[in-house]
Amino acid sequence: MASNTISSTGLAVRQLGLFAFAAVAGLAALMWGPNLLANLTASASGANSAVDAANNAITVLLREEPPQLDSTRSTDQVSGVVLGHVMEGLLRYDENNALVPGMAESWRIDTEGALFQLREDARWSDGQPVTAHDFVFAWRLVLDPDNASEYAFILYPVKNAEAVNQGLLPGDALGVRALDDRTLEVDFERPIAFFDKLTAFSTYLPMRQDFYEAMNGGYGADADTMLYNGPFVIANWVHGQSLDMRRNLYYWNQERIRLDRINVGYVTSDANTSLNLFKDDKIVLTSLTPENLTNALEQRWQIHRFMDGSLFFLEFNHRPNRLTRNLNLRKALYLAQDPNELVYKVIKLPGYLPGASLFPIFLDGEQGKFRDEHPAPTHRMDLDAARRHLALAKAELDLEEFPPLVVLTGDNPVSNVQSEYFQAVFKKNLGLDIKIDRQIFKQRLAKMTSGDFDIVLAGWGPDYNDALTFGDLFASWNLNNRGRYSNPAYDEQVRIAQNALDGKTRMAAFAEIQRIVHEDVVIIPSYERGVAYVTHPRVQGILRRVVGADTDYTNAYIVPEG
Repeated sequence: MASNTISSTGLAVRQLGLFAFAAVAGLAALMWGPNLLANLTASASGANSAVDAANNAITVLLREEPPQLDSTRSTDQVSGVVLGHVMEGLLRYDENNALVPGMAESWRIDTEGALFQLREDARWSDGQPVTAHDFVFAWRLVLDPDNASEYAFILYPVKNAEAVNQGLLPGDALGVRALDDRTLEVDFERPIAFFDKLTAFSTYLPMRQDFYEAMNGGYGADADTMLYNGPFVIANWVHGQSLDMRRNLYYWNQERIRLDRINVGYVTSDANTSLNLFKDDKIVLTSLTPENLTNALEQRWQIHRFMDGSLFFLEFNHRPNRLTRNLNLRKALYLAQDPNELVYKVIKLPGYLPGASLFPIFLDGEQGKFRDEHPAPTHRMDLDAARRHLALAKAELDLEEFPPLVVLTGDNPVSNVQSEYFQAVFKKNLGLDIKIDRQIFKQRLAKMTSGDFDIVLAGWGPDYNDALTFGDLFASWNLNNRGRYSNPAYDEQVRIAQNALDGKTRMAAFAEIQRIVHEDVVIIPSYERGVAYVTHPRVQGILRRVVGADTDYTNAYIVPEG
């Protein structure tokens, strides 16, 4: 997911679209200034302590306002985090990151399709049953061309899904049926090795038709325009300020939920503000920057580290009207920068790794890790070669001088640091002028979708635990392919990876995708994100996830004092 694509979801930014992905990316340092608190938004309840044991409640922080809580259209990681607390699919991930029953109490999957038996006690937050019809309606809505879902592709394993999404077949031709209220039958377009993993992703969530239609186009815009079937419900949502989640009394597994309230009391992406809120006992978790890491050590806080599986990169606009469609220009930019310098001298956050491939290091291969079995292409900065490619690009594009290239970026600390780094590097090494277009999260997503950029600081987090969650990102039909890269050879390898059942064939396809991305300079990998963070000592059970909502408080609980 666009890692707040990022997206992010991966929130599916995963835009890590979204969480896509550098809006919720790691944090970079800013000096504490007198105006920062004025920019902080907090609910009135945010004045309370981080831990409210009397009401079995905790207070947390979101980096951004959730742009889209309609699960049929959501693409970003921030929205994915919220949806992960208030909604549940057929299957879900448990505290050990294993797939376990959700709305489905049992299931069977073979080469032809799948059959899911829904639990009798599955309920919406108004007390009505969650039925197989709710999944049929939601999946058809995702694929409806008029809905313009950027994640429609993730349903393509279902028979006729792609044809429905392209308007070639009606919605009722989709290979999914409610045999009765509790039995959902799915036909596959072709055999698929990982369908169970897909069903835990937010685009596969159910939606009740009568409620959706009653909202008259406003579903998911406010707390009272949604129905919930997950552990929590949104009791109140003050846009840009706070979001109050309360225990869902109709959720089927009450024993799993140990908190009565999760109060998102603050919305800010500023690292120092977040640290001060944690120090003042206002929130239960904060990420750390290189500068405040020292502060955390002085406080003798227990520091946690986590690799969240997200890849961040420079994505090029490959549309015909953009200079970045030129391969020699892209090669020049690739050879004029060094991810090692970016990670170790600029970002300087623990756990970050220099970007080397479209496929992060955590992904499994045939027997071990994919990157161990298929090493990433070697990269080194080569300014002489970079300048030769730039000269070729200038000739091919019939330019005397390059006009400024527009780099679209989020308006947050880490994005600011990165964009200024690339601006300086490309000016120094290639003489290119870079114009930085800083936008708030929601507007950046809109400009990415419309193609209003030359280069965008983007990222992607895994939507499910398979290499295809990264491998199909730049397929020509994938609407999360914001630069509209199109290559039949790439698409062919994606189809092989989608259709094959044996690991060797699939991994060979991913290796070929890795080679094409490198040689065609589809993107410039920047880094794989690591997170250093601290948590309140009285709150246990907080989960950080590579796949699924990150951070996940659904299993959290308060321990007694002393």
